[in-house]
Amino acid sequence: VLLLGLGLYQRRVRARQIIGMAISYCGVVLVFGHEITLQGADAAWGALLVFLSAVSYAVYLVYSGEMVGRLGSLRLVGLATTVACLLCILQFVVLRPLSAALVAPEVIWLSVLNATLCTAAPVLMVMMAIERIGASLAAQTGMVGPMSTILMGVVILGEPFTAWLAAGTVLVIAGIFVFTRAGR
Repeated sequence: VLLLGLGLYQRRVRARQIIGMAISYCGVVLVFGHEITLQGADAAWGALLVFLSAVSYAVYLVYSGEMVGRLGSLRLVGLATTVACLLCILQFVVLRPLSAALVAPEVIWLSVLNATLCTAAPVLMVMMAIERIGASLAAQTGMVGPMSTILMGVVILGEPFTAWLAAGTVLVIAGIFVFTRAGR
């Protein structure tokens, strides 16, 4: 996001921001580099897909930052989620018979809960964060996500917690700390 902001909008980048970003990415690479040695040949393909996903998310954040500035976070979230909802309904109608929409009430309530807590609320929170602290800082703090996923794998799934994971997590958090202090 920081590099896209620099390239597309000529936003100023501070040295401490670059240092913080580099520290965080070193943490991610440290964990990933160790994990890839434990995986099979498909790990490189998976890594490419994750990288492309990260790039598309960065583009989304950068352009969202511009749109939040014009429309405000609430209006943008309302517009974006309405369009997404309409497209999902259209896809359902095109790909499935309408009778497939007849499901148990529990499925409907779980779907509403999922849509609210796992889609609408996070999108709103990200847009409000972008509005308040900017896309670059919102993206940098989002690096906690992959690390927390790894830690949940340790706690919930019983995956081994190694020194590599600990070091990577510390580097990501240290990078975020350096990055957030760059503006002060």
